[in-house]
Amino acid sequence: MLGTHDPWLFAASLLIFNLTPGPDLLFTLTRTLQHGVRAGVAAAFGIGAGCLVHTTAAAFGLAALLAASAEAFTLLRWVGAAYLLWLAIGLFRAPPALQPTVAQRAGAVAAVDPWRVFRQGFLTNALNPKVAIFFLAFLPQFIDADAAHKTVAFLFLGGWFTLQGIVVLTVFVVAVAPLRRWQPSNVWRRSLQASGALLFAGLAARLAFAGKN
Repeated sequence: MLGTHDPWLFAASLLIFNLTPGPDLLFTLTRTLQHGVRAGVAAAFGIGAGCLVHTTAAAFGLAALLAASAEAFTLLRWVGAAYLLWLAIGLFRAPPALQPTVAQRAGAVAAVDPWRVFRQGFLTNALNPKVAIFFLAFLPQFIDADAAHKTVAFLFLGGWFTLQGIVVLTVFVVAVAPLRRWQPSNVWRRSLQASGALLFAGLAARLAFAGKN
């Protein structure tokens, strides 16, 4: 599919990534609790717009090099495996994600400009260097080494990443909005972090040992 493979694994990996507590999820949660559904959806779309920045940078910054050099593609896979393993270790060791404040959980809805929330979401994602590194580590393992057009493959996977992220965050917003006093437990957050860590460790191993058979 446009020089990519394992679409179901890609989708499942993204779902865990989207639901693992982090800056994007926390930003969307707090804006929803503070200002309601419109603000939460604006945050989701802003974060999606930030992902498009990372998609474009990854596609046009690396695709030409990877298309011309099999060694460069292999090196990137090894670097990606190391980063994903580091990310897995970080998730295992990290404390639970920060919780919303009492005032945020109280659920008072204040008027807010959705475009302002959109811009905040965009900057939260676009200026996060960890997201850029994640794109460079994660997307190449789902691109065929002999793909004719790696730029197209990067853009396709990046677009999928962005669209699925917006959909997941929007569903999350709709689910959370009526529960303004809801507070996720430490067990829930720890379970998601552990699931993400195991997934990233498995992906790191898959990257490192690809082509060994």
